[in-house]
Amino acid sequence: MIAIVDYGAGNISSVAKALAHLGAQAEVTTEPRTIARAGKIVVPGVGHFNRCAALNREMRAPILNAIARGVPFLGICVGMQWLFEGSTESPETPGAGLFRGRCSRFTPEIKSPHVGWNRIEIASASRLLRGIANRAFVYYTHSYRAEVTQGTVAGTRYGGDFSAAVERDNIFGTQFHPEKSGDTGLAILENFRNL
Repeated sequence: MIAIVDYGAGNISSVAKALAHLGAQAEVTTEPRTIARAGKIVVPGVGHFNRCAALNREMRAPILNAIARGVPFLGICVGMQWLFEGSTESPETPGAGLFRGRCSRFTPEIKSPHVGWNRIEIASASRLLRGIANRAFVYYTHSYRAEVTQGTVAGTRYGGDFSAAVERDNIFGTQFHPEKSGDTGLAILENFRNL
């Protein structure tokens, strides 16, 4: 079972519908016990990074313990940003610290939020992006982003390069929304499902 963690951020139902379309057994949950027994975990999200305060309260320990046991984890948008040390959007809210760095807002001269279709540049081999064409289009809606860092497997250029997807061992994240990215996004979710 894939646990879709509901911590009060947006876009939960779109992720659930996309996984159901693929035939995946998934459950939207706020329960730490459900998260702890899940075979895979997805943390989606649209919204302010301070929503992660709810994620950090009761769900942080079961998520991090599951990751430590090797359970595949996928963070989407704010869910990916949570994998980093934090964000300047809500400096008092810690991230999981699984990737180094803090997410920050696009510079003032760049139109923000970054909404719509953009290309990903695949930088290295990735289980999550297996079979995805380099420069494929994916869908974004965000104002904050992570710099390209160790663990970045794909980047996007918009006012400079940022991390479009990160991956290390059983930890995966996408700044874009695979659930809104057509066939490309469904193929990415299928790759995660099949891990």
